[in-house]
Amino acid sequence: MKKDIHPEYKEATFTCACGAVYKTGSTGGDRTIDICSKCHPFYTGKQKLVDSAGRVEKFKRRYQQK
Repeated sequence: MKKDIHPEYKEATFTCACGAVYKTGSTGGDRTIDICSKCHPFYTGKQKLVDSAGRVEKFKRRYQQK
């Protein structure tokens, strides 16, 4: 590999909205995420409505009239 052309790979912390913290390697740095494997409905088995930017309300308003 060529030297001095690759971004720096360092330890990064990913923090979920539920409070879970994951440490891993990344070139992007620390991040905040909305959902992880501890709170995602597929992994927990619990039904949870994940609303991103009011899309659920928009859907309900659109189809409520019909």
